[in-house]
Amino acid sequence: MIEPGALANLRDHLPEKFDNIFMLTRALTHRSYMNENREVLEDNERLEFLGDSILSFIVAEWLYNNFPEKDEGFLTKVRAALVHTQQLSSFARSIELGPALLVGKGEANAGGRDRDAILCDSFEALIAAIYLDCGMQTVKEFIVPLLEAESEEILRSHSEEDVKSRLQEWAQAQGYPAPSYILVDEYGPDHDKRFVVVAMINNEKIAQGRGSSKQLAEKNAAQNSIKKLGILSL
Repeated sequence: MIEPGALANLRDHLPEKFDNIFMLTRALTHRSYMNENREVLEDNERLEFLGDSILSFIVAEWLYNNFPEKDEGFLTKVRAALVHTQQLSSFARSIELGPALLVGKGEANAGGRDRDAILCDSFEALIAAIYLDCGMQTVKEFIVPLLEAESEEILRSHSEEDVKSRLQEWAQAQGYPAPSYILVDEYGPDHDKRFVVVAMINNEKIAQGRGSSKQLAEKNAAQNSIKKLGILSL
């Protein structure tokens, strides 16, 4: 059974129209739980399959409408980032999905409710459940605010030119090895982690960057290094 408090917290984040407890329970049911409970007939994998396609379409449509000046290459790259496991697991944490998941005892003891892969798959399954019960418009109204909250970082982390590549080209032109990036700190709750990374060139600390993922923190460190070194104006 789903812990009532965890379920209530999750439902506070979901569309009011979505009140189909059968569909919700199926979306929250991991394979490990079904394997340990013979009365459970289906896990969330079929819903995950459908949800993956729905999310890809909604994200593509949102990018197309919100970034009219960007070309196909940019749109494709950002769509891939937005439907990536790490990003979807971040969305899942933001709606408190993990504590409500039905997982097997072994998986639960191993921290399965906070594993990126399980959170990502379950988020996709949840999207499909909402779609089947309420339709595409309700799904869009649910997911678009999550996308909009990421819009600033989307632009910063997926610029037309990769700042990490620019910094590497500069370093190599000076005869230095490629820059390295060292994680020096991480803080914040699981659903809103922040990472601090330092960019190093030739064993010298150049600048640090922060971000909601290690990848974004590295890019911000590279961008700050470019500014500090005066390589070009950003």
